Amino acid sequence: MKYRLRDLRYQSKFRSPQMLIRHLNTFSIALKFSVGIWYFTPTGGRFHERYIPEADVARRIEMAAGLAEYGVTGIEAHYPAEVNSENIHLYKRLEKETGIRLVTIPFSHFFEKDFEFGCLSNPASGVRMKALKIAVEGLKLVKTAGANCAISWPGIDGYLYSLGTIFPYMWDWFEGSMAEAMDEVPGVRVALEPKPYEPVSNNIYRTTAEGILAAQRIEKRLKNPENRKLLKAGHALVGLNPEVGHVRMGYEDCAAAFSLVGLEGRLAHTHWNSQPLGNYDQDLNVGVVEWSQAEALLFALKVMGYKEYFGIDINPERMPLEKAVEINTTVLRIMNERINSLPNERIVECYLHPDKHRGEMELILAGMMRR
Repeated sequence: MKYRLRDLRYQSKFRSPQMLIRHLNTFSIALKFSVGIWYFTPTGGRFHERYIPEADVARRIEMAAGLAEYGVTGIEAHYPAEVNSENIHLYKRLEKETGIRLVTIPFSHFFEKDFEFGCLSNPASGVRMKALKIAVEGLKLVKTAGANCAISWPGIDGYLYSLGTIFPYMWDWFEGSMAEAMDEVPGVRVALEPKPYEPVSNNIYRTTAEGILAAQRIEKRLKNPENRKLLKAGHALVGLNPEVGHVRMGYEDCAAAFSLVGLEGRLAHTHWNSQPLGNYDQDLNVGVVEWSQAEALLFALKVMGYKEYFGIDINPERMPLEKAVEINTTVLRIMNERINSLPNERIVECYLHPDKHRGEMELILAGMMRR
């Protein structure tokens, strides 16, 4: 089967008020859920041992099969730690038996001791070459498995102290290495996942805007004719995978941040959880804090016409995996139904003519709270 790059250009479509109202009244987000195999049996933390017994990848794939009843149709796994050439057959069997397919393959670029000082931005060329090889082989697996995209979460790339950090070197090493990997395996999209901090004190791309700028710079470095052809046709080869928790850690508004990515047709995938504003990365279930942020984000995605996956990225260390997935899929369905019931014409009118509708949007929001 020939690999086909998903077309994200629809996300940047600009609609007139009349067209937007028609779109909002007729389009409903199809909630496609994916889960990350890394949190099926959460590890311990810095301050406590694990609460749940470890399970190998084969066992976790067996656990994934039971999640189909909650509407899960996608699974995500890191290369090579969780998916590789030796176990890909287990994922193919999962898809055949349950319909749950491998939809994203993040790179294992953060856990190993060799990456203590970064992966693709590491000052040591030998370490960068190791990270580059992981990226190349991961991209090849995306292609052969028919996944939607690779994900690059550079959690270990960044810096401790501003003074003494040579920022042009750091960005040049990372972006040059990523472009090299993408040119070796052309036609496959990589989605960057920004985060303000953790595990490194300051991540290399702290905000959504920084991730977008990095995507633009990486694309400018691509040389493979196949990649250049896709870029010329308006496709984004470097997208983003914004995560609700990471966005809120950086004091960004979710609806605005995700919309900024969609404006450029770069919203390749999304990760969902909830997070107190600022604070450390908690990966809480969707909606347990900041319900309004999640609903506003859903409305923004509806405006965009979003058709990609909703990746549930949580840390269910105190409840069964199945219960956590049930909670998150249920909550997102409830939110989606509420968004679909909104008076779209009134909302657009309030935005276009705020002087004539003072307080009306507040009453619409109050009505949502009452439901």
